Amino acid sequence: MSQQPRPAWTGGSEEALVPLDRGDEGSSHAEDDRAPRGRAARRGDVTTPASGRSTATAADFTAERYLRRESIAPRDGWRRFVYWLSGGRVNFGPSPAEVAERALIARAKGRVAGCRSIAVISRKGGVGKTTTTLMLGHTFASLRGDRVVALDGNPDAGSLGYRVRKETAATVTNLLADEQEIIRYADIRAYTNQASTRLEVVASDDDPRITTALGEEDYRRAIALLERHYNLILLDTGTGVLESATKGILQLADQIVVVMSPSLDSARAASSTLDWLNENGHPELVRNAVAVINAVREEGLVEVGKIEDHFHGRCRAVVQVPWDSRRRGRWIHGMTIGGNHRCCAI
Repeated sequence: MSQQPRPAWTGGSEEALVPLDRGDEGSSHAEDDRAPRGRAARRGDVTTPASGRSTATAADFTAERYLRRESIAPRDGWRRFVYWLSGGRVNFGPSPAEVAERALIARAKGRVAGCRSIAVISRKGGVGKTTTTLMLGHTFASLRGDRVVALDGNPDAGSLGYRVRKETAATVTNLLADEQEIIRYADIRAYTNQASTRLEVVASDDDPRITTALGEEDYRRAIALLERHYNLILLDTGTGVLESATKGILQLADQIVVVMSPSLDSARAASSTLDWLNENGHPELVRNAVAVINAVREEGLVEVGKIEDHFHGRCRAVVQVPWDSRRRGRWIHGMTIGGNHRCCAI
């Protein structure tokens, strides 16, 4: 059988190009369907686009915001005993005193913009000024993650450098002599002694003839150098507020701590120090000062409460530090500062 020849397409009709499922739609509709459609057009019937007003970022995903908080176990007292006895099933939470201490610790860990200098002053010797400086330094250094340093600014052969373990024989005099060579933190670290709490100390010279020769401008240079490498500077001063070194320290201090013993003479000297500061252009330091009544005993002739009331009217805060014979003339490490004494330092 002979096959019929297949007719050849002559291209005369466009209907042959129209898909069978289009029916009688025109070519203009076919061209529109073949054109690419936008993402919003394809999904318009499925989702609603965001308004664009949200400020949410990936930084919002923090443990504090998205994780369930675990109940805090009490640290001590009868609450701790009940918690231990019940195997942790009965938890009354921390006591009010512990909650207050945790709040103080949180404040001590607060961010410090730039560098902050705190001068510890007293016009009367033997009231625990150097000890207070070390307590503050150890407390802040153990709680904070930044760098804390204490500078011995006592021109009368201060003892701050002897209260921590010695790592170097360098003093503030050597620090000033090599000022131009100190560029990085690793350079200045060679002039400090570091305690186990991470507190660093710049010692003064033993020879008072050298320390008395250091004046206001010298301590300004030393503090300016420390400000480049540390976030918190504690300044242990001498007993004379009229001394050139103390004047330079007070000019650069952001805050002062006035230390006194629970005696009439010491309280009078501390109050006269505030009088002098008010009269010599430092009223802001007086308003923001913290008065420390050091080595308070339960017994005594002086009414410590009245002394506290007097300084409450002049300073921002007043703190009583109880007597502790272990702090007298010994090394003070962070491990020995705990409980009430750490709260007093904060």
